[in-house]
Formats: sequence, C-alpha cells, structure tokens
Amino acid sequence: MKRKIYIETYGCQMNVVDSEVIFAIMAKEGYERTESMDEADIILANTCSVRDNAEQRIWGRIELFHTQKKKRPEVIVGIVGCMAERLKDKLTDTGKVDLVAGPDSYRAIPELIRNITPDKPQVDVLLSHEETYADIVPVRTDKNGVSAFISIMRGCNNVCSYCVVPYTRGAERSRDPETILSEARDVFSRGYREVTLLGQNVDSYLWKCDAGTVTFAQLLESVAEISPELRVRFATNHPKDISDDLIEAMARHDNICKHIHLPVQSGSDRLLEKMRRRYTREWYLERVRKIREVLPGCGITTDVIAGFCSETEEDHQDTLSLFSEVGFDYAFMFNYSERPGTLAARKYPDDVPLEVKTRRLNEIISLQNELSLKSNQADIGKTFTVLVEGPSKKNPDELCGRTGSNKMCVFPDRIHKAGDYVDVTVLSCTSATLICKLA
Repeated sequence: MKRKIYIETYGCQMNVVDSEVIFAIMAKEGYERTESMDEADIILANTCSVRDNAEQRIWGRIELFHTQKKKRPEVIVGIVGCMAERLKDKLTDTGKVDLVAGPDSYRAIPELIRNITPDKPQVDVLLSHEETYADIVPVRTDKNGVSAFISIMRGCNNVCSYCVVPYTRGAERSRDPETILSEARDVFSRGYREVTLLGQNVDSYLWKCDAGTVTFAQLLESVAEISPELRVRFATNHPKDISDDLIEAMARHDNICKHIHLPVQSGSDRLLEKMRRRYTREWYLERVRKIREVLPGCGITTDVIAGFCSETEEDHQDTLSLFSEVGFDYAFMFNYSERPGTLAARKYPDDVPLEVKTRRLNEIISLQNELSLKSNQADIGKTFTVLVEGPSKKNPDELCGRTGSNKMCVFPDRIHKAGDYVDVTVLSCTSATLICKLA
C-alpha cells in the first residue's frame, strides 16, 4: 500500500502551486495524495506569513495535527512555506513538529523525512537565488479540471516596508519561458481551459538568454498563442511596473482575460512613500486611465491596507476618494498587521489604534460594496462568454463561471458542464455575483 501525504494550504495562489510541487516531489518517493488527515502518513501545513492572523491559525492547526501523532506516533508533522522560513526555531521548540522546510527547500523534503528521529526534527530553510522548480510537473489539486495555476517566477525585489515576502521567499528570479510554455501546453492537452500565470510581481518577469530577452508581455502572448480555446489570466501586477506593452498585448488577444489586479495599498502619497511603493497616486490613476483607454470594460481589482503606521484621517480620506475615482470591481481589504523583521517594524511605530483601524477598514468595505454593486448593475442586459467551472454552490441546478473580467456568473443550465464556454445574458445582480440566463 502506498504511503499517503496530506497538505493543508494557506495564503495565496502561489502556495497552491507550491503544494502541487510538493505532491509531485513526494509522488516520486512513493507517496500519494490524500484529502483525509486520518489516513495520512505525512501531515503538512503550507503556510503564509503576510498577516499575523494567518500565522495564528497555524498554531491551532499544529495542536490538531499533534492529536493525530498521539494516536499514531509514526505520523510525521511538518510546517512548510513562509512561516517555516520565518519561525523555524519556535516551530521546532514546540516538540510537536518533525519537519520545517522553507519555500526553496521542497526538493529536500524526502531526505529530511528519512533523517527524522523522535528527538531530532529536521529543518531546511535556506533561500536560493536559482530555485524555480521549473522541471517539476505539479500534481494538480483543483477539483474541476478546468483552471490551472502556473508559477512563472519566485521571490520579490521590491521590499515594500510592510511586507515580509522578500524575507521569506527570497530574491526575485524568473523561470525559463520554454518550461512555462511546456507546462501550459500540457495542461491544455489534458482538458484544462484556463491558466493563471503567477508571480509576486509579474510585470518584472524577465528571462535573459543568448537569443535575447523575454518580457512578461512577450511571455503572455506566447501562452495565449497556444490555442484560442485557452483562457489566460495572470497575477499580480505592480503599479510602478505595469507597461503599455502589456496592456496592448492584452488588447491583441481575445483569450487573454481582461482583468488586472493592481494593488494600490493606499491613496495617500505620503503613505505610499512610507510604504516604499515607488509610485504616486497620480501615477496609479494614469495607469488606470491607460487600461480603460486601451481595454474598455477591463476588470480592475486591488488590495488596500487600513491603518498603516501614522495614517491620519486625511490619508484615509485620500484612500476613499481614490476608490471612488477608480471604481474598483472588487478589493481585498485588510487592517495593517505589523510583520516582524520588515522595514516598517524596525522603523515605524504601529501607532494607529485598533478601533481606528477597524472603523476605517469598515468604511472602505462599505464603499467598495457600493462600487461592486454599481459595477455589476452596469452589466445588466449585457451578454458575456463565461467558462463553466461547475455547479453553483447554492443551487445544483445552476452552473457558475467567470467572465473575462473575472466576475462570477450563475445561471440555470442542465446541458453544459465544467470546461464548456457558454454565452450568458445578465438579468440582475448582487454586489458579488451576476445573475444570468443562457443567451
């Protein structure tokens, strides 16, 4: 009987890809994936350190994993990913973790497992300037067999003052474009109809070789040219780097989805400088104007932080006014969470009271709900092509799928299936969903 490995994945889409890479590495060692912790020989949590509450959740999971070890002492418990990189000593000091592996150490996991003894947990958190896992074909964990994530780069060089990613994932390095194209062709041949190209900052993707250089815009077009039946998405863009070349490349290909996730973080120039974002409010708005000019109807979503160090009420109002001016389709909105080791933690007091952060965050959320509803109401009566993802969560007689601009549609349909393209007409909406019928 094959040994079994169970992984819980937390955080961003890049962690999903990393878990798929670990499954592939362990498959070569005779392990198979399981979705049941109770039958697993190895239990791993693939972790995120971007926000404190993400880390706090893992401490609770470690206690749950330990109950498995009490029942079955041979079970191996491991923490991998960003939290492993940041808190290696604290994790092993619990006496409840056998394995700690950072984001660049997944190839070492089989050897680490072989070296585990009851009194000797194994740790490898060395960061690499070369590792991209480009030669590993991930074990896909999605349930619908329609959408696949493909990592095109690792690490980050931006060192925003609030962000822990450069310290947990290391320096930026791009992956050989030929391996990316090979992976995209492979998933398309296996029936996938959508790929999402992932990087901490896809706009800074750059591959240099004897034949020349490949930019992100060029890579994106190459993936799109695999087949007009393959939808292509990407995340995440950086406002300081998103280029006219990329925007114009998107306009040339119908199968490149017209959606850009462009994290703004704050609408205040003072705070943007303090955050080390390296763009101004006006630069950001100019990029939005360019997107709207070249790509009418393009979905624009964002990230924002409420209550960053020294944020005043004027700074907060600048953020609200920027939201109103742009009219985002959706936003990921969070309170500022100080991360140890970052520039902000070293230099700037976390001096905005929690109740003020919470009030400001709630004001941003309330405004964004209005903007999302307004954006969706503007689509009533329009017809869109959606890629069916599967049954709706609330009604098995309905299917769901996303427009090219990344809006979720639900519609009654007993004919089509996951992976089909269908045209739907919008009848009504909520702030989160377009209610449709088959066109």
